[in-house]
Amino acid sequence: MSSKNDYISERMATKLFQNVLALAFAISEVNGDPKLLPNVTLGFHLYDSYHNMMLTYRSILDLLFKSHRLAANYRCTTQKNLISVIGGLGSDVSSRMADILGLYKIPQLTYGSFALEERDTSQSSRFFRMVSNETHQYSGIIQLLLHFKWTWVGLFVVNDESGNRFLQVVEFLFSQNGICSAFTNRIPSQPFWQQKYSTSDLGSTSDLSFIRSKASVCLVYGETMTLMWLSTVLATVVLGDKETTLLGKVWVLTAQIDLALNSLQRGLDFQLFHGTIAFKIHSKEPAGFQKFLQNITLLGMQGNGFLKDFWEQAFDCSPDFQEPGKTSDTCTGEEKLESLPGPVFEMSMTGHSYGIYNAVYAAAHALHIMYSSRLNQRAMLKGGKIEMQDLQSWQLHHFIKDVLFNNSVGETISFNENMELGMGFDIINVITFPNTSFFKVKVGRVDPDAVDGKPFIIDEDLIEWHKDFNQALPVSLCVDCCPPGYRKEKKEREKICCYNCVACPEGMITYQKDMEDCVKCPDDQYPSKNQDGCIPRIISFLSYQEPLGVSLACMALGFSLTTAWVLGTFIKHRDTPIVKANNRNVTYILLVSLLLCFLCTFLFLGRPVKITCLLQQPAFSIIFSMAVSCVLAKTITVVLAFLVTKPGSSMKKWVGRKMTNSVILSCSFIQGGIVVVWLRTSSPFPNFDHHSLAMEIIAECNVGSVLMFYIVLGYMGLLSIICLTVAFLARKLPDTFNEAKFITFSMLVFCSVWVSFFPTYVSTKGKYMVAVEIFSILTSSAGLLICIFFPKWYIILLRPELNKREQIIRRKD
Repeated sequence: MSSKNDYISERMATKLFQNVLALAFAISEVNGDPKLLPNVTLGFHLYDSYHNMMLTYRSILDLLFKSHRLAANYRCTTQKNLISVIGGLGSDVSSRMADILGLYKIPQLTYGSFALEERDTSQSSRFFRMVSNETHQYSGIIQLLLHFKWTWVGLFVVNDESGNRFLQVVEFLFSQNGICSAFTNRIPSQPFWQQKYSTSDLGSTSDLSFIRSKASVCLVYGETMTLMWLSTVLATVVLGDKETTLLGKVWVLTAQIDLALNSLQRGLDFQLFHGTIAFKIHSKEPAGFQKFLQNITLLGMQGNGFLKDFWEQAFDCSPDFQEPGKTSDTCTGEEKLESLPGPVFEMSMTGHSYGIYNAVYAAAHALHIMYSSRLNQRAMLKGGKIEMQDLQSWQLHHFIKDVLFNNSVGETISFNENMELGMGFDIINVITFPNTSFFKVKVGRVDPDAVDGKPFIIDEDLIEWHKDFNQALPVSLCVDCCPPGYRKEKKEREKICCYNCVACPEGMITYQKDMEDCVKCPDDQYPSKNQDGCIPRIISFLSYQEPLGVSLACMALGFSLTTAWVLGTFIKHRDTPIVKANNRNVTYILLVSLLLCFLCTFLFLGRPVKITCLLQQPAFSIIFSMAVSCVLAKTITVVLAFLVTKPGSSMKKWVGRKMTNSVILSCSFIQGGIVVVWLRTSSPFPNFDHHSLAMEIIAECNVGSVLMFYIVLGYMGLLSIICLTVAFLARKLPDTFNEAKFITFSMLVFCSVWVSFFPTYVSTKGKYMVAVEIFSILTSSAGLLICIFFPKWYIILLRPELNKREQIIRRKD
């Protein structure tokens, strides 16, 4: 690589000269390394694309076909030998360069991150990209926006082919990830000073609608000139408007952009970009680079023509020492680069400079290997010197492709199958100061090949935002977030990021902001009052620890003891006429049945388990059927006893123990048969009901077959109706101890209780349903006990004089 300084734009941003100095630094290191390319001196040519495709072609043709003998700061005895080209920064320039360089098979190493368009894929073998593909940067941008939940984003895109490709890709990625572009401003590809715009014309050539946009985040895509144009527009038009408040925005810059100002922009307020988030090509600082920059002076490098132009722009002075009156000030030649503010010149190595630095070393290592190869080396002895055969640039392709080395900072340099270095991108936060200087803080990383499996990392605690946000996380949304308890509903003819918030229907929740759909809580939870979360549901059953359960248990125990007392009294006075008068064996069976009825209510209390569920309804139905059967047997006995007393009655043979036993056994066995069928087909089992009550899970005994349950209840109802009918018909029979009157009243109570039981039972849920059944069992059983046995118990204990045979055989007048 020989050198020549040809076309350099007069208005080229001074900060871009750092790339040139990085190139010079790398070449000086290579030339000073005795192990790398010994006896070979590298030089370089500089050409400017002028941000114009036609001039790009012209520069490449000049490079190929114009002869130059002098290299900047070097003197060689041979003509230039072009072996590779480093550039350009953007895809448009790089592609145009490849159009010509590809014809001559000259290796091209690019230091800008960009994605190739379809027509360039066939040329990818001529591109050796020193940075990661721009597609990885797209992924990083999306991850950044999603991380901070920025869904309403403004776009500033350079108005050229690369900008068009960027818009196509990013709009597609936005739609896939629920992000919308609030506006899209196209920035001229040519700087305004080249288009000769006046400051007053900037407002008319720029779409300033973004000033009123709710988008707090603006994504800028382009090159350094793009940001320079944008900063001028913002400073001279937006901030100059008294009706416009200070523009608090989060600027997100792509990796092609350097924070730079030129000599025309020195007076601009760079603090507008305080808090900027910028993607930066991964870089490290080679040892000696800062010292190299610190030692550069105009007097010390007067042979470099490009440095003279740079000095004039950077220090705003005339480097012509012979004619000091040409500009307002004359350079002393001793100015130091470190005195320049950051936007004019940055003393650390940028991502682009690092790419150029590695590109020089990649070409140098490939050239070294090619020189060392026996197949490509021929020495000819002439006059005591060894002259190497001239090399052809096309021969270098293979060696660059397979190059592998560690650079001076210890990073491995090698190309992957796509002919690029997979170093990824750094994410930096720009902190500006009133003196136009700034500081870059690395806050994240985008590395698709990360060994830890985390391609995107961001530490938001390190980020300092623009002062308008008061260090709170900026919000960039079309509408305020839908709070938990609400869901998003799309607006007609609006982008998906602009929506209405609609409350969730009853029984459903949203537990995060901006959820698309409401969801149901798990079965063991229920929605909170604001429908923004789920609360664990308690398991509900009728327990002994609550007042209702204790009350029912006490009632059951009290009636059980009373029944046992009555039974004991009747057994003690078993030989008295009043006990013997109405079939005392049936009386005992009835009292035992009522005692069991009261005790079976304890099966309904407490948490249901398998054994209690199996016993609850079957035991209740059989015991109650036996009790009603006893009452029926007593009623039939009364009727038959009256009929037997009539002269010539044939009913005498039906009166006796055999008849009563038959009634009790037959009625009970029928119910028992129904219960057996029930247990064999679909027996009751413990179950959790998640649906009947919103805030509780009901622990219940599922009856299994609902049909069999109602058949059992229906059979008991049938027996009750028969008993009530018979008793009602026998209520006026002339007998002193005629039980039919008491049985009629008791069966009225019994039937009233169970008739009212059905609607109440069906309309209640959970433990209250169980309480209704227990209460019905207790009251109906108590009705039988009190109505049938209390009069007799009263006579036995309190009126023993009535408990005589004479009273039994006495007839009413």
